[in-house]
Amino acid sequence: MKYMKSQMKQLIKDNEQLQKRLKELMEEHELEKNFALRALYHSEVAEGGKYQLAYQKLDLPKG
Repeated sequence: MKYMKSQMKQLIKDNEQLQKRLKELMEEHELEKNFALRALYHSEVAEGGKYQLAYQKLDLPKG
């Protein structure tokens, strides 16, 4: 599974919990949004993370 910024943004847009977590990461670690997105991907999505299936569904062809 590959990190894609656009998919990560869509996943966060659709999920209030991830929106809160992104803000927490940015404030707690003083990260820019792009770095916080990547950190959130690695902690919550990649390698069997809680939101992996939702992220993968964004990659499926529409139709």
